[in-house]
Amino acid sequence: ISFHFTIVCHLVCVFHIKFQLHIYLCLWSIVWQNVEKLKGGPILMQPTVYMVNGKWALETKLYYKRFAVLTVFSLYSLVNAFQWIQYSIITNVFTQFYGVTNDKIDWLSIVYMVAYVPLIFPATWLLDRRGLRLTALLGSGLNCAGAWLKCASVRPDLFGLTVTAQVICSVAQVFILGLPSRIASVWFGPREVSTACAMAVLGNQLGSAIGFLLPPVLVPNTPDDQELTAYNIRIMFFGTAAVSTVLFILALAVIKDRPAKPPSQAQAVLSDCLPEDYSYRQSIYNLIKNKAFVLLLISYGILIGAFYSVSTLLNQMIMHCYQNQELNAGRIGLTLVVAGMVGSILCGLWLDHTKTYKMTTLIVYFLSFVGMVIFTFTLDLDNIYLVFVTAGILGFFMTGYLPLGFEFGVEITYPESEGTSSGLLNAFAQIFGIIFTLTQGKLITGYGPLAGNIFLSVWIFLGIILTALIKSELKRHNVNMGVKSKDLQPVSTEHNDIQYLPAGRQYNAMKRLIYCTCIATFIFIFRWPI
Repeated sequence: ISFHFTIVCHLVCVFHIKFQLHIYLCLWSIVWQNVEKLKGGPILMQPTVYMVNGKWALETKLYYKRFAVLTVFSLYSLVNAFQWIQYSIITNVFTQFYGVTNDKIDWLSIVYMVAYVPLIFPATWLLDRRGLRLTALLGSGLNCAGAWLKCASVRPDLFGLTVTAQVICSVAQVFILGLPSRIASVWFGPREVSTACAMAVLGNQLGSAIGFLLPPVLVPNTPDDQELTAYNIRIMFFGTAAVSTVLFILALAVIKDRPAKPPSQAQAVLSDCLPEDYSYRQSIYNLIKNKAFVLLLISYGILIGAFYSVSTLLNQMIMHCYQNQELNAGRIGLTLVVAGMVGSILCGLWLDHTKTYKMTTLIVYFLSFVGMVIFTFTLDLDNIYLVFVTAGILGFFMTGYLPLGFEFGVEITYPESEGTSSGLLNAFAQIFGIIFTLTQGKLITGYGPLAGNIFLSVWIFLGIILTALIKSELKRHNVNMGVKSKDLQPVSTEHNDIQYLPAGRQYNAMKRLIYCTCIATFIFIFRWPI
C-alpha cells in the first residue's frame, strides 16, 4: 500500500501541483511506510524488544506449524535415504540384472558421498543466502526427479540411466543432510531443539532402515526369470516415485524459511537478515580456525564414515559368512538402523534435559567402538541370531551419535550458521565414508570381513582420542541462559511493567517516523505556500 501511495504522490505532484506539495506528500508517504514497518508487516522480521523490570528482553514464540515442517522434511529425507541403500542391499540381484560387477553397484551408494563433498559449499551458501524454503524444495524436487528417472531405467541395457538417476538423488541429498540443525534451531525452542534435531535425523535413519527391509522383499533373487526381476524392480521404483511426488507437493505447501517470531533467545539476538558485509568465505574461515570444531569434524567424519561403510557393505559381509541369507541381511540392516533411531531419540532427549554435550558425545563414541569390536568378532561364529544382537548394539550407539554431532557442532560454533557447520560435518563424513567403503571393500574381497572391520575399529579408537581433546564451550546455550548477555531475559506474560521498545530496523523505522512527522507537521502549521 505504501509503495503505491508514494507513486501516486509523485505523479500527482509532477503533473498538477507545486513542488512544495510534492515534498509534503513524500514526507507523509515515508511516515506511512514506517508505520507499516512498526506494525510488523512483511518488510519487518526482527523480534520486538521489551523492557521487563528494568532489563532487556526479546520476544519469542513457538508455533504448532513447526511440527508440520519437521514431519514433511523427515519424510522426504526418508525417501532419499531409502534410494541411497536400495541397490547395495540386494547387490547380487542388480549385478545379475544389469550384468555388472559388485564394485559398480557399490558405486551407486558411494556416489552419494562423492557428490556431497564438492556440492556442499554452494548448497550451504544457498541456505544462508536464500533461506530454508528454497533449499528444502531443491532437495525434495531433485529427489522426486531422480525417482521418476529410475522408472525408465528398468532394462538390462540401461545401467547408465539408472546411474544418472542415482546421481540426481545424490545431488538432492546435498540439500537435505544439512537441514536438521537449521530446522531445529529456527523453528524449535531451547528445551526441544536437540530432540527436534534428533527427530529430523530420524527420518533419514528410518529411510535407511526401510531401504534395508523392503528391497529384499520386493525384489527377491530370481536369476532364472529376468522378466520377473524387471517387474519387481519396476514396482519398487514406481512406488518410490509416487511417494516422492506427494512429499514434494507437501513441501511446497508447508515449509517456510522461519516463523514470524523467533523460538529462542539465541535466534532472537541473531539478525534476521545477513549484514551487508557478510562473507560466506569468512564464515567458513571462522569455522576452520575453531580448533574444537576441527577436532569434531575429524572425529564425526570417522564415526559416521564408518557407519556408511558398514551399511554399504553389510550385504557382502553377511553373504560372505552366511550363504543365501539375502533376506536376513536386510533384516540385520533394519535392526542396525532401528536401534540407532532409538538411540538418536534418547540422546536428543538426554541433551535437552542435561546439556552435557561433550560428555554424552564421548560416552556414545566409546560405546560405538565397543559395539564395533563386538560385531567384528561375532560376525563369523555361525550364529546369525547373535549377529542381529551385535548389529543392534552397534547401530544404537553409532547411529545415535548423528544428532549429537550436529548439535555439539552448533553449540561450539554459534553464532555461525547451523547449515554451514552441519554441512561441513556431513562433508567430512562423506569423505571418510568414501575412503572407508573403498578400503573395507577391498579388504573384504581379499581377506574377509574380519580384516575390514578391524580396519574400522582402529579408526574409531582414534576418533575417541580426538573427541576427548575437544574443548567444550556451549555458546548457544549460554545465550539462551543469559550467561553471555546478562541483560537478556526471557519474556514473561506475568509482568505488568513492560515497556515496548523498537529493535534493529524497528528502531530506524521509529526514527524516520518521528523526523518526517515533525517536518510534515511543521510545514502544515506554518502553512508554507503550496
